Amino acid sequence: MHSSAMFLIEFGAIILGLGLLGRFAGRFQFSPIPLYLLAGLAFGEGGLLPLGTSEEFVAIGAEIGVILLLLMLGLEYTATDLVSNLKTQYKAGLVDAALNALPGAALALLLGWGPVAAVVLAGVTWISSSGVIAKVLGDLGRIGNRETPVILSILVLEDLSMAVYLPIVTALLAGTGLAAGSVTLAVALAVAGLVLFVAVRYGRIISRFVSSDDPEKLLLVVLGLTLLVAGLAQQLQVSAAVGAFLVGIALSGEAAEGAHGLLSPLRDLFAAVFFVFFGLHTDPASIPPVLLPALALAVVTAGTKIATGYWAAGRAGISVKGRWRAGGTLVARGEFSIVIAGLAVTAGIEPSLGPLATAYVLILVVVGPLTARYTEPVATWFTGRRNPPTPLPITVAGAEGAPETIVPQAVQGHAGQPD
Repeated sequence: MHSSAMFLIEFGAIILGLGLLGRFAGRFQFSPIPLYLLAGLAFGEGGLLPLGTSEEFVAIGAEIGVILLLLMLGLEYTATDLVSNLKTQYKAGLVDAALNALPGAALALLLGWGPVAAVVLAGVTWISSSGVIAKVLGDLGRIGNRETPVILSILVLEDLSMAVYLPIVTALLAGTGLAAGSVTLAVALAVAGLVLFVAVRYGRIISRFVSSDDPEKLLLVVLGLTLLVAGLAQQLQVSAAVGAFLVGIALSGEAAEGAHGLLSPLRDLFAAVFFVFFGLHTDPASIPPVLLPALALAVVTAGTKIATGYWAAGRAGISVKGRWRAGGTLVARGEFSIVIAGLAVTAGIEPSLGPLATAYVLILVVVGPLTARYTEPVATWFTGRRNPPTPLPITVAGAEGAPETIVPQAVQGHAGQPD
């Protein structure tokens, strides 16, 4: 009875604390993710007030949080949209992967963590935060901007890549041999491909089966189907998160819209618990030793994301200002970087990987909204200073009445001199 009371007190305090932190973040218009991570650090091992009885329940809640995050992401897209984006924007996706995954992999190898950790850290630095970026676009009033479809296309391609990347990581972390790992990976990719094919061909039928005018029945059916598919996917080494993502893709129309409205509060609750859980497994004392590498990695990959957005927007014919806005908006990392790092932490492949990922996400989830807002004006100011506008010559009447061209002093001062 005593342990039950302590569990309710602990878990209630966690949920209340997360609600207050979320309200604080909303008041100042920034993502609550860094605050949730800091809360986990405070309540974990080595923190100010370690948890006792509720940690096991928090672990289960965190797993549900990952599943709901990916389900809700899948509900945002139809399978047809994903296939269309893959055909038209795949070059931008390849540039995005190359520029942003390689720095993470290179750092892991330089630190001597091995190839498996390199693949994991590559994913951490590659995937932008769809949730943070969507919120930033809304807050800045840029939903209707010309560069926004380019940003969303890159995010869609990253999300689709997760369906391939997560099974690879899961197979590597399982530590199976080459032959067994190849079979596991082949099965995982085949299952993911099969579900995507079914979603494209029979998505409407599935949606009609799931759809219901009664919110209670719709919630139970969608949540039950998602957890069932996620569990089966995990049994097949595909990853529960990918299974949930594919369920979301398979649903469309009224079923997707209804499920989105019903599941959003649950997603927010369990996703917050997930970030706390990740923080619980990171000792605050382990962060200072990796803070410098995390900061260096954040600086490099912020630059590569800006370059990615600039190039992709330029390829789409967007103006220079729009290119800078696209690049700055893509900088934020968040939920999926933590999901990927969490898999590695659970597998125990490298003790320093979790702290480095935590510090890295904390930096970029705070910096990301700032780069989205200020990259374009800063770049415009900087290029304006380097290339000041040339004043037009002034034509006046000369002494004899003939027109005479006078070059302004500012132009004479710059003539023949580098800026």
